[in-house]
Amino acid sequence: MHPRTPQQSAADSGSHRAELDAELAAGLTAELASVVAGARRRALRDGDRQIDTAHLLHSLLESDPEVRAAFDSGPQIARLLGYLVQRSIGYGLRWQGSVEDSGAVPVVAEVAGWSPAAAGAMGDACARAGRRGEERACGLDLLAAVVADGRSRAVEVLGRAGVDAAALLLRIESGVPFEERIADGEAAC
Repeated sequence: MHPRTPQQSAADSGSHRAELDAELAAGLTAELASVVAGARRRALRDGDRQIDTAHLLHSLLESDPEVRAAFDSGPQIARLLGYLVQRSIGYGLRWQGSVEDSGAVPVVAEVAGWSPAAAGAMGDACARAGRRGEERACGLDLLAAVVADGRSRAVEVLGRAGVDAAALLLRIESGVPFEERIADGEAAC
């Protein structure tokens, strides 16, 4: 993929985004592709130039029951969603107009419409699925990838909501609390 340059036309940018969307769709479950579409809508609605990890986290929490199950409690999720909703009306306004780059992922090329941290998380989610022997990444793969970047906007929001990101990552990677659902025949991601 080619980095987006200021000289690119809107049509070129749209074409580049369509390429990325096609690449992503090939490596994501239908549910996770829907999460990405939700994050894109949220970024546009919030007036942000790029999808960042907080957009991805917000969309994951709203859309994926397994992601919600990874958290300690309903009140913790409600507090977290409260912070994420406030993003467009106060909390997070300082992020508008800036690029999320936690520095955790080496940036090879700018991906149009994605912060470097969010693009890196998407790649890491697909790699996590591959290590499990799966062809497509799911919501828990993306949550783990987002949480693994300790300097991302999503992790900042988690911290403000009282969520221990390291403990959450450990819970996801160990399969807790998903073991009971797997034993009952439900497929984890």
